[in-house]
Amino acid sequence: MNPAISNMVLMFGLMQLSKKIPFEDPMVVFYARCAYLASNVIIFTVYLYARIKVASKNDLTTLKYVEPPAPMSGSTEKKLVTTTVKEYDLQQITTAIRSSLFGIVVLVFMHFKLGYTNPLVMQSILPLKSLYEQKIVQIHVFGKPAVGDLKRPFKAAGMFAGAGGAGGDVATDKKAIEEAEKSGLGGVKEE
Repeated sequence: MNPAISNMVLMFGLMQLSKKIPFEDPMVVFYARCAYLASNVIIFTVYLYARIKVASKNDLTTLKYVEPPAPMSGSTEKKLVTTTVKEYDLQQITTAIRSSLFGIVVLVFMHFKLGYTNPLVMQSILPLKSLYEQKIVQIHVFGKPAVGDLKRPFKAAGMFAGAGGAGGDVATDKKAIEEAEKSGLGGVKEE
């Protein structure tokens, strides 16, 4: 099942479950906060472990690909990226950590400023599911080989991936890379 669709199904189920939890009781709120904190400790520990694994492997294999223009940026230019597997993986982990931190900021605002308690339940479970589905975690924590869907550079998983016309994937074929090199669309090694 597509992760975006399974996240929606899980979210709706958790919403129904959270309606039955007696959040009027301060101890229930305390335990929900503890569960949320424990969830985030697990997430950041796994990312730290993956970061350590990437650094210890020190895979300096060159990775070249052509990025499509950023959506809604107004740009139509593709960008040639030349990097190493190590740098690519570290960048993927950094992006995942920033996403998790953004989720924490939003939840803290919603919980402490707006008084919502139901999101504590959902945000204790959904990020763990997303962590498990992270391709970088699959490779470095669970030891899966970087082939198929786990081949770098990772394809962006959209809501309707596989439903036809993704269009925004990175190009890794030799022809696209050579065209980008000839047209001067980048190629400077990213640090």
